[in-house]
Amino acid sequence: MSYATPPGWYPDTGASGLERWWDGTAWTGYTRTPAAAHAAPEQPPAPAGFGPPSPPLPHRRGPIDGSGGGSRTKVLAITLSGVLVLGAAVAGSVLLGRDEGGTPAAPTATTSSAAPVTAPTATASSADPDPDEDPTVLVDQLNGVTLPVPKGWEKPENTSDDAATIRTEQSYDCPGGAAFCYHGTVTTRTARGGETDVRALAEADIVTAADKAYEEDGLGRRTHGGITSHRVLRAQELTVAGRTGYLVRWQVTTGKGPGGYVQSLAFPSSVGAGTPVIVRFAFDVGVSGLPLSLMDTITRGIRPLGDSATSAGVGASIGP
Repeated sequence: MSYATPPGWYPDTGASGLERWWDGTAWTGYTRTPAAAHAAPEQPPAPAGFGPPSPPLPHRRGPIDGSGGGSRTKVLAITLSGVLVLGAAVAGSVLLGRDEGGTPAAPTATTSSAAPVTAPTATASSADPDPDEDPTVLVDQLNGVTLPVPKGWEKPENTSDDAATIRTEQSYDCPGGAAFCYHGTVTTRTARGGETDVRALAEADIVTAADKAYEEDGLGRRTHGGITSHRVLRAQELTVAGRTGYLVRWQVTTGKGPGGYVQSLAFPSSVGAGTPVIVRFAFDVGVSGLPLSLMDTITRGIRPLGDSATSAGVGASIGP
């Protein structure tokens, strides 16, 4: 850095009546009185061990002793340096905050102590109840049908053959002993063997239905003393759940107890490939509150799954 003021003696504003030597770049430690001006060297050498003071201009004010004006000059220099550093930091942060295209960069995520907002959960509408939860409806998902559950009947969770089942709530000691029986039972199942003729299925299944209910149970027990005879009460075609089916109904006489009524009903399923469904009925004879007409009521109440409003033609040919 250069100055316009040439080396020479100049009035010392910090000491009245004295002149101080300015070497062209800094004040020196040399002073003189104006009267001794003729004896002053043109450019006196700096005394040994005397460092030049801070470089004020010749018109500066204040003593030059390293503790006054020089200190203020150092403070000013430090202050200016701080301002430059701060400016550089601000400029750097602005440049770093922009991408190469000159557009502001996306702000970084900050951690907040606020509680997270939880999305509201949907509440199931009470207007659309789950049929499986309805105690008055038996749902057979596999075969695509529903059956009405009469008052005083139940839907057991587990059965010996894993068939969808409804039965009377109260059990009793079987007439043949060694087991518990129910006065009324209805089950649904898928037809096996590849047979699709619903009449042939119903006529074949009625024998199995009678044996399972009154001849011998799954454990080989003759809970009713076995079947001694039977007679056909009904065998006819009818419409069930909108499909053409066939029904066979027997009355059986047993070795012990009053005997019972059994019925096999076969019709095509409304789901999948239409594999026939078989519904088996077994009612004890002469039980109060368990009339034979209840078989007809249940048959008329069979519906395709998801179409509980269907009623036209269902079981239409069965009278009370």
